[in-house]
Amino acid sequence: MPTLAIPESRHLPFVGALPFYFRDPLHYLETESRKGDIVRMRTLGKSAWLVSEPTLIDQVLVKSAPLFQKDVFLRGLKTVLGEGLLASSGDFWKRQRRLIQPAFHRDRIAGYAKVMTDHASRAVATWRGGQSLDIHHELMSLTAEIVTACLFGTTAGDVSEVAACIEIIMQRFSNPLYLALLKLGTLPLPSNRRFQEVAPRLDRIVRGFIEERRKGDLGHDLLGMLLAARDDDGSSMSDQQVRDEVLILFLAGHETTALSLSWTLHELALNPEVEHRLHEELARVLGGREPTFEDLPRLEYTARIVTESLRLHPPAWSVGRESIERFDLGGHSFEKGAWIWIPTWAIHRDARWFPEPLAFRPERWEDGLAKKIPKFAYHPFGGGPRICIGNQFALMETSLLLATLCQKFWLRGEPGHRVVADPAITLRFKHGLRMTLTARD
Repeated sequence: MPTLAIPESRHLPFVGALPFYFRDPLHYLETESRKGDIVRMRTLGKSAWLVSEPTLIDQVLVKSAPLFQKDVFLRGLKTVLGEGLLASSGDFWKRQRRLIQPAFHRDRIAGYAKVMTDHASRAVATWRGGQSLDIHHELMSLTAEIVTACLFGTTAGDVSEVAACIEIIMQRFSNPLYLALLKLGTLPLPSNRRFQEVAPRLDRIVRGFIEERRKGDLGHDLLGMLLAARDDDGSSMSDQQVRDEVLILFLAGHETTALSLSWTLHELALNPEVEHRLHEELARVLGGREPTFEDLPRLEYTARIVTESLRLHPPAWSVGRESIERFDLGGHSFEKGAWIWIPTWAIHRDARWFPEPLAFRPERWEDGLAKKIPKFAYHPFGGGPRICIGNQFALMETSLLLATLCQKFWLRGEPGHRVVADPAITLRFKHGLRMTLTARD
């Protein structure tokens, strides 16, 4: 029986799908991916293949993973972030993953819980009822402080500059025009000049941290563990390798968690019945005290809220791969260099796996839904051998910070403020997230 032809997304001559995509990227991916398990998306003479069927995603990310590399956009980050886990590949990536993995074992992660709640409590103590804040901005600062403490042990003076440099880099790579027109990155544009200025400054600061630490006690924070890590043959990471991993951990360790928590608070403000049930659980389990690592198994509804928020608003809203050789997928053959685009946002909103997919319903995760749906119907941290190494760190931090904040305040959206998703490298807020605080007794 012949294989059905691959459907195509809406497109125009020459420019392809770009006019439709740029009008509303997330809506476009959501509607076009419904046309089939694999959908062809034309862009300026190049085709990307939207893959949204879980078993096919499993083939790309797991069963045939050696046939693919990270997409061209993430590989572009190598110019600044180097060969960290996010962008490296092959045997080098395997070695780095093996060296870093012990730093994220359960016992190690448990040791970071007190750091997280201490910083969260200090931040919340500065908030006042009646205040209107850009909550996402506040949470970006908070999670940057937390990842700094976990990485470097104490807050270093130059860390704020590291965060500022990384923000400029993310703005440059988040511009959708640069993704569609790669040659724009070579032009003398203001964003390119800022990018070229901060890259050496960022490198100098982080290398300074590493050099200073090597002079004395390596310490027991994440940086110390990276410096002390040894492979089976006794070899360790070079300063360059440590520098690359530090930058990736700093970036991933604060932006994605801040986004996850921000989107969660936004949904709680829209769903007071869910918020009320959260407060009941916090009162029953914590009774007003700070949450601890040991409390997490009992904060079941809190965890379901985080899970549901990651479904509706995954910070890593898509996954890209590029084939390094010819491959077959879904009864079709693809040439070397094919772009595979997995639209996580759209898959998480597929009614086949999630009835009433646009509704924020944490209770849907009761009774073991995660084991009933197909693998990769839900994948906020990616999957396969390249699943995010810090996923448990991020889940713990989001739950602990959510419990700490929500014991102290109700948060409501500021009237007139439009909350608009901005699908850059991560799922950001186009206009911030302004919320008004009301103190809880």
